[in-house]
This record gives sequence, structure tokens and C-alpha cells, in this order.
Amino acid sequence: MARNRYSFLVKLPTAIALIAAADQLFLGTAIGSWIGALALGWILALLLSRPALRRRPSLVALAVAAGFTGVLAHAPSLLGWVLFWSALSIAALMPRIGRFDDAWRWGLRLLAHAMTGPLAPLLDGIRLFRARPRRGRPSSSGLAALLVLPLAMTGLFLALFASANPLIARGLTQVSLPSSFSVIFWALVLLVVWPSLRPTRWATRIVARMPSADIELPGLPQATLLLSLILFNAVFALQNGLDLAFLWSGAALPEGVTLADYAHRGAYPLIATALLAGLFVLVALKPGSASAANPAIRRLVVLWVAQNLLLVASSILRTLDYVEAYSLTGFRIAALAWMGLVAIGLVLICWRMLAGRSAAWLINANALMAALALGAASVVDLDASAAAWNVRHAREVGGRGVELDLCYLSWTGPSSLLSLIELERRPLPPRFRDRVRYVRAEVLETLVRRQADWRSWTWRNQRRLDTARRLLGANPPAPAATWPGTHRECDGWIRDDPAPEPAPSVTSESDPVANAVATTTPPLTGTPSR
Repeated sequence: MARNRYSFLVKLPTAIALIAAADQLFLGTAIGSWIGALALGWILALLLSRPALRRRPSLVALAVAAGFTGVLAHAPSLLGWVLFWSALSIAALMPRIGRFDDAWRWGLRLLAHAMTGPLAPLLDGIRLFRARPRRGRPSSSGLAALLVLPLAMTGLFLALFASANPLIARGLTQVSLPSSFSVIFWALVLLVVWPSLRPTRWATRIVARMPSADIELPGLPQATLLLSLILFNAVFALQNGLDLAFLWSGAALPEGVTLADYAHRGAYPLIATALLAGLFVLVALKPGSASAANPAIRRLVVLWVAQNLLLVASSILRTLDYVEAYSLTGFRIAALAWMGLVAIGLVLICWRMLAGRSAAWLINANALMAALALGAASVVDLDASAAAWNVRHAREVGGRGVELDLCYLSWTGPSSLLSLIELERRPLPPRFRDRVRYVRAEVLETLVRRQADWRSWTWRNQRRLDTARRLLGANPPAPAATWPGTHRECDGWIRDDPAPEPAPSVTSESDPVANAVATTTPPLTGTPSR
């Protein structure tokens, strides 16, 4: 217990230092590249306060976390922070595990660590308070009891002296206590930081009692599997045949069915169908079983997986058709990446059956593919990629795409700046050029304002700003001025201001005398008599 108390007292200053740094950087500020420096400081604090993390498995995880600190410094994002926290938490838990066994168990450990971590400061405080004292030293509870009376009486005497002495009262008024919001923020930071310094044992003990990924499930009779796979292949052949006939070849559809209706309805349901098919193969055909060794079943499974891959390809084509009709967004890029992961997962499921791999191998392979995709998404600006594609394929510049959505480019902010500048430099109709110039000016002003404050400054946006200034020159052209009674919409269109509401009438229902006069007095028309 003395060792635990020593560990607690050593790590407490580390937590206080991280809380102080977060207090100076987070409160009342925007998120900028400084968050990468704070994350790197967190890693260094762990290395200094936890010698167990200086071994190879933990160092590998900390190196991955350090890589994501670079991602956070380049362009802060929630995804980058989640990936950094995951790598850091793996390093924090690694001394109790010793190795990376499989992604299934580590996923459960991270979930348990996130759920039990907020309890770590409270549990450690209780342990420290109940710790038995060393010979000749007071216990934590005895020390607390020892300090209660002196501190309470000192506070009382100060209060009395302040009421009697204006100099002491003035000095006490200059002492500013932290606000309740600051105290709550410090507590939240402690709940995040402390579990990495002293993780609870529940995060590893609970997972140790859970079953492994290789769960024994009751098998299906081979006749049932054969009949199921034959029927599944027939139904999938019908869907894929229709896709090949109309979606891929462009043949004429029956009367009453448009290509837009056919192409845009089924992208996500088909992906759900492919996932369901992969789950069926995963559950019904365990490597090494008699069903998995049956040549007819193996051929039907391979054929079915191939049909599912064609189904995923058709879903991708549907999404691309949707993009061509309605433009590209960052979310649609993420959807296409997800469809690619589904296709890779189907191939891995089939290979697992054919090569006799374990369920842990399949989970690790899929987790690796997902980690690579998420890591790439944390580095690449999907909104900037979507803006560049929309500008190149817009109808206004001779492309085959739809009319350019300038409101979307304005909403994505600095991500669209360079694409807007590229568009502005092209030969455009004067009115459309003025709209593009207005949106570009608004986005540029927002970026300059963000980069002027070091707290919201980022490396990625600084490179964008430098490139924009080089392309625009010292005096970039300004959009046309608006006249009184008009305003600009988000897409640069000049609109009339809404008409003011009419002033309320002098008469009202609550004034019956005025209403009676108003209704009985005839209007003054014509020429009054002499």
C-alpha cells in the first residue's frame, strides 16, 4: 500500500500540471494547433511518471499516439483526437497485458477503460485515505483530522480581523477565487487525464472474463447450407443481372421507371444486404468444419461472395451517379470509403474460410483496414477534396455536373478557399464571377481572422492562407457593393431586404370607443363644402 501511495503522490503533480496547461489553453479559446503540443506534453508526462511505459510494447503505442499529435497539430479534428486517445490508452493499459493479442479484446478494453476511467480519481482517493500509515508517520485520515482545527480557526480569525481592519479586508478582496465553471472544468480534465496515469484494474479484469472471438456456434446441416446458398445465389443473380442490364450498360428502362429512380434508391440497402451476407458466411461456415470442407459449399460461397462484391460495386456506381446529379460532399466521400471497406471485409471473410484462418485473424485484419482508413481520413481534408471536385465539374465552367452550390462552399469555410480562387481565375459570366468573388472574400476574411489569433492558428490553414495571398496578390479584387435595401445571400446573390412589417393600428379591439368612431366616421372625399 505504501507503494501505491508513493505512486499516487508522484503522479498528482503531473495531473496538476496537465490541468493547468489545459486551463490556460482550452477555456474561452478556439481549437488550434496548440492541441497537438498539449497532446505531446501528455505523452511526455506519462513517460516521466510511469516507468513501466518505457518498455517496447507501450513505446510502440506511444509512438503511434505521437504520430497523431502531428495530425492534431496540422489540422485538429474530433477523429484525430479519438485516434490519439485510443493509442494513448492502449499504451497506458499495455503494462498489465504485455502484448497486443487481438483487436476484439483491445476494443473491449478501451470501452471498459472509457467507462471506468472517470471513477479512477475517486477510487485512488479512497485507497489513499484508508492506507495504513508507516511506523512513525500519520495516516491520511489522521493528517486530515490534524489540519481541520488549525485551518478552520485560522479562517475564522482572518474573517474577524477583516471586519476590524480595512487593510486586511482590502487585501482579502484582491484574492480571486476560481469560478464554479473553472472548478468543473478542472474536474473534467482530471477525469480524462488521471485514468492514463493510474488506470483502473477493471478495464483489464473484466475483459479477461469475457469469451474470445472464436465463439462456438451450433452448425447448420450441410443440406440446409447447400439449399440456402443455391437460393441466395439465384436471388443475387437476379439483382446483379438487372444492374448489369440497366445500371452498367445504360439500356432503356421500362416505361414509368427513370434511371434516377433506379440508381438512387438502392445504394445503402444493397450495402446492408452485403453485410448480412458476410455475417451469414461468418456464422454458418467456421474454418475446419465439415461444411467448410465440402467442395460444393465452398464453390457456392465463393460465387456468392463474388456476387456480393458486384453488389457493392453497383452501390458505389449508384453513389457516383448521385454525386453527378447532386454534387460531391465530404460525407459522400466517407460513404464511398465505407463501401470499399465492406468489399475488403467480404474478401477477408471468404479468404478466412478458404485458408482456415481464425476469427481473431479476421477481426485483426478488418481492424487494420479500418484503422488505415480512419487514419487517412484524419489527415485528408474531405471537404476540400469535395470542393475541388465540384469546382472542376460544375456546369458553369463547362463540366457535366450540376449547378455549383456556392452556399455549400461557403459553409465548408477555409476548406473551399483555394477551389474558390481557382474558380474565380477562370473565364466566367460577370454576374456569376461577382457571386464567386463575394463568397471567396467572406471565406478569406474568416480565415484571416482565425489565423490572427494564435489559439485558433493551424498549420494547414496557414499554408492555405499563404497560397491564397500568393494567388490573389496584395490587392485582391472585391465584389460589387450592394445598394441600400439589399443584402447578399450565402451564395452571393443580391436580394432585396424583407419589407418592414406595417405599424400597428392606433385602434384596437380593447378600445371600443375608438373602434366606434373609426367605423362611424365617413371618409373625407371630394371637395369640402364652403
